[in-house]
Amino acid sequence: MLNQVSTEDKQKLLDQRYLKMAVIWAQNSYCKRRKVGALIVKDKMIISDGYNGTPSGFENICEDENNKTKPYVLHAEANAITKVAKSNNSSEGATLYVTSSPCLECSKLIIQAGIKRVVFTENYRLENGMELLQRAGIEIIQVDIED
Repeated sequence: MLNQVSTEDKQKLLDQRYLKMAVIWAQNSYCKRRKVGALIVKDKMIISDGYNGTPSGFENICEDENNKTKPYVLHAEANAITKVAKSNNSSEGATLYVTSSPCLECSKLIIQAGIKRVVFTENYRLENGMELLQRAGIEIIQVDIED
C-alpha cells in the first residue's frame, strides 16, 4: 500500500520550505541588529518578497551611531506588501511567510492587503501585532523550520 501524505502534512512541508526561503532572503538585509525576510505566496507562486532595510534610494545603513534602528527603516513585511502593490498582482487571499512575527504597524498593512494567513518562525518582542491579526480573523501559524 502506498504511503499517502495528508493535505495537512503537505501544507506543513510547504510552509517550512517557504520559511526557509524567507530566511535566505533575510540575508539580503543590510541591517546589523536583526535581519528579517518575507515572502508573499498565492496559489503556490511567490508574488512578492521583502527584507528589512531603508527605503529605495537611501543609504543602506539601518542603525545610527548608537546602534539604534533608524526610524525610517522598513520592515520586511512592509517591503513585500508595498512591492506587490506596485505590481500587477493582488495579495488578496495570499499567505505571508516571515521570519519574525509581525509588529502592530505591519499587521495593519497585512489586514488591509487582504492577506489571510501569516506563517512565521520567531516571536517578535511585542505581541500586539499578533493580537490584531487574531482579532481580524487571520490564520496565524508558528512553524519550526528545523523539523
